[in-house]
Amino acid sequence: MMVLETVNLEMDGPVATIFLNRPAKKNAMNPQMHRDMNQVLDTIEEAGNVKAVVVTGIGDSFSAGMDLEECFLQPFDDPQLFYRTNLVALNWFKRLKAFPAVTIAKVNGFAFGGGVLVTGICDLAVTTDTALFGLSEINFGIFPAGGATWAATHNLPRKQALYYILTGDTMTGQQAQEYGLVNKSVPADQLDAETDRIVRKIVKKNPVTLELAKQVYERTTMMDLPTAIDYDQAKLWELSRLSGNEWVNVALKQFEKRAYQPGLTTYSRAEARS
Repeated sequence: MMVLETVNLEMDGPVATIFLNRPAKKNAMNPQMHRDMNQVLDTIEEAGNVKAVVVTGIGDSFSAGMDLEECFLQPFDDPQLFYRTNLVALNWFKRLKAFPAVTIAKVNGFAFGGGVLVTGICDLAVTTDTALFGLSEINFGIFPAGGATWAATHNLPRKQALYYILTGDTMTGQQAQEYGLVNKSVPADQLDAETDRIVRKIVKKNPVTLELAKQVYERTTMMDLPTAIDYDQAKLWELSRLSGNEWVNVALKQFEKRAYQPGLTTYSRAEARS
């Protein structure tokens, strides 16, 4: 366990779990948390073997968003300080979005503003039925910024995104699943088990495949079909080279022997490592 001032990091083989740790402030993100998040992301990257990164909160909240006083009010009169303070936050948001491992938001309670942003930029998300999500920026006179509008736009249908941006209303975990902000909403006592179920699936996969699958998804959302096909074929050749053609030499050889069914299970990577 790596314990920083506002963030804890637990490493367990191919799984890293990040705990936002300001429970008295509903895990609101202050400048120290932004620095701590960059440090734990450095640590995870340097480990080199992490396939899944779970982000969650300590206490009854995921994150209440940005600490309005420490991030905005206090540094506002010094433009350079204001800029530097918030640049640290924007940097780790962008890093998390492009992180090579699969990122999973485990939303255990309140998620407002930046909490919605982190949920939205993670690859996958699980929450409790009673969690509350909201973009409350309109209630103090601004629109969701720093990527929060992007998160709403890319995870919610247009009418729902605009509704929550313009009204500041909250949605439950069940609504978040219905609208597409999270993959699964479960009773609170099942949150750990459901997150672990997903993590167990992820860690069985080839890490190169996981990383390139994320890249192909992100890039092809901005391409027409012919361009997307050209791109994914190039990435498939890259995958083959980087993984020693594992998908043919191991996975399809096991399928040829009917050792597994690709539609239902995954191949054994033990042969690839032996």
